[in-house]
Amino acid sequence: MPSLEHFPWIGGKFLGVEWSVWKAVGWLGNGIFFSRFIVQWFATEKRKQVVVPALFWWLSIAGSLVLLAYAVFYKRDSVFIFAYAFTWIPYIRNLMIHHRHERALQNCAQCGFLSPPSAGYCSQCGAKLAEAEQPAPSAR
Repeated sequence: MPSLEHFPWIGGKFLGVEWSVWKAVGWLGNGIFFSRFIVQWFATEKRKQVVVPALFWWLSIAGSLVLLAYAVFYKRDSVFIFAYAFTWIPYIRNLMIHHRHERALQNCAQCGFLSPPSAGYCSQCGAKLAEAEQPAPSAR
């Protein structure tokens, strides 16, 4: 791989760090993984309630896979590899749950607002929603 020493950095270092293609991949993974914090914060501030958008989980998958590649192909550190080897499992599961929930939302016939599957009335206009599935009463 070509060296990055020809860049105008002092002694081939930027901020005191020697750079390589793999070092850039590692920082890219960190950047992607960190960006999910910004996405979640923005979504929460916008709705004024805690929200975890689907983009958060996609960034989690992308960031962890890039960091896993960095750990496997560059660092070759078993601790680092194990730290990212299985993180994609809950991220995929959360995306599946999110997708299932999005499909189950009810559309209000009067105003078009999407309501949770268990809602009986539209929280936007108050209209009665089509027969919402109510959870079965629990037996005690």
